Amino acid sequence: MILKNPYSNLIEQSQYKYSLQDVDEPNLYREIYPYDEIPKVAFNHRHVPLAMPNEIWITDTTFRDGQQSRAPYTSKQIVDMYKMMHRLGGERGLIRQSEFFVYTKKDLEAVEKCMALGYEFPEITTWIRAKKEDFELVHNLGIKETGILVSCSDYHIFKKLGLSRSEALEHYLGVVKRAIDAGIRPRCHLEDITRADFYGFVVPFVNALGEVAKEANIPLKIRMCDTLGYGVSYPGVALPRSVPGIVYGLRHYADIPSEMLEWHGHNDFYHGVTNAVSAWLYGASAVNCSLFGVGERTGNIPIEAMVIEYAALRGTFDGMNPEVITELAEYYTTELNYDIPPMTPFVGANFNVTRAGIHADGLMKDTEIYNIFDTEKILGRKAEVAVSNTSGLAGVAYWMNKHYSSASGEDYTKHDDIVIKVKEMVDREYSDGRTTLMGDDELIAFTESADAGMIAFRKRQL
Repeated sequence: MILKNPYSNLIEQSQYKYSLQDVDEPNLYREIYPYDEIPKVAFNHRHVPLAMPNEIWITDTTFRDGQQSRAPYTSKQIVDMYKMMHRLGGERGLIRQSEFFVYTKKDLEAVEKCMALGYEFPEITTWIRAKKEDFELVHNLGIKETGILVSCSDYHIFKKLGLSRSEALEHYLGVVKRAIDAGIRPRCHLEDITRADFYGFVVPFVNALGEVAKEANIPLKIRMCDTLGYGVSYPGVALPRSVPGIVYGLRHYADIPSEMLEWHGHNDFYHGVTNAVSAWLYGASAVNCSLFGVGERTGNIPIEAMVIEYAALRGTFDGMNPEVITELAEYYTTELNYDIPPMTPFVGANFNVTRAGIHADGLMKDTEIYNIFDTEKILGRKAEVAVSNTSGLAGVAYWMNKHYSSASGEDYTKHDDIVIKVKEMVDREYSDGRTTLMGDDELIAFTESADAGMIAFRKRQL
């Protein structure tokens, strides 16, 4: 068959219509996934073209997957964070949807309160079990879309469900039809897609789903779930681990348009963000994330990472407000008592803090030398220096300039007597065996002691 591809604007040949391969034994890809060894990355040297969609966006699973690895949020906390995500996504709604549980009184209360806010974005969606009562529940709430689990690897089909591929396909089609009959737009979660027989089950299954959706005259949304973080984005990598190959195959052989494709990844092998960006680059409009990557096992794709990646790829935030990222991090720390690892990019306590004296010296001359971007302008966080035995005079001077201003109005330098005196006090601490960083309260006491009427100064309003 020869057709014009609306994405490439080229006449392309499609020779294949993939049929279900109903196997007697599960294909567990043991050469790639031996289990008693590290999974292998295999290459077939097949490359697919970049196909960045006209529009890309972020969806949120903080209140679903993000709650599966920590204490449940209260309804108030959910509402507070939902409001902040609305502000983060901006008027264009680049945080497009937010996914909720609906199984407890607390979750239902949060859904109702968030819906009462009347925001267009993030649209409230759900994740439910494939049960009639669940469909009726979300329908009665006024939810338009829900996620439905349709596990697609033989690990799940054979080992968890105890079905054959054809039985699984028929079961899933029945579930999706029931959702449609209940007036709910289904979002099909292809669980464990990076261990699935892509052309033997995934594509034929999605094609069958497409027929159901077409008959019902509703759009078919597919979530590609890299459940264990096995996906890789290297050029020429082979399926089932190839993120480019998965996105390309669903677009070209299952006719799923970009706006109906969503990537959901995990960070088990540190590929979470890279895989999500690759999903965008190769044709998926949506990437599913959670705040600060909090989620199952090693976590999900962090929302804040993809906000920054969006700006890097598009050259603009398109109305998103990245300063809300800092507000959310402060909320997690103060209201949820959640310890964000200090080295976490964009939100950790130390992400734009330097300890080395030579770095502090550079920051004093120009923050651009050692700061990744203008963190004060973009995230509302100034570059900082942590004072320790390696900070040197420049580190102490930089710290003092943040906390104090001199009588002359000029910045302190590493040649000022007060800076030298504070540095000497710091050195004595470490010569006595100290191993931890100096706290602000300690350095304030040192500074005031070192002043002793020698120089007038005042605390800055921080």
